[in-house]
Amino acid sequence: MAKSARSVSVAELGENPGRVVRRVRASKHPLVLTERGRAQAVLLSVEAFERNEREREILRELARGEREIASGRGFSVEKVLADADRVLARARK
Repeated sequence: MAKSARSVSVAELGENPGRVVRRVRASKHPLVLTERGRAQAVLLSVEAFERNEREREILRELARGEREIASGRGFSVEKVLADADRVLARARK
């Protein structure tokens, strides 16, 4: 992983964890933790994590639909739209 402006060393995290956490929350972007110049982990704000999880859920549902279509199974348009409304309602929370 290339070094970027959105990275911080594990040592810096240890020296000033509050500042690093505030930086992650404010940026809304992942922050790569590095050790000896190499990426080791990624920090995300709770908001970014929850947004990513919602997006992954939508993608899983789309993939499931693709598999069902390929296998000849499927659902009515009404059920698909109701499921989509349910997912979108949770995403707005």
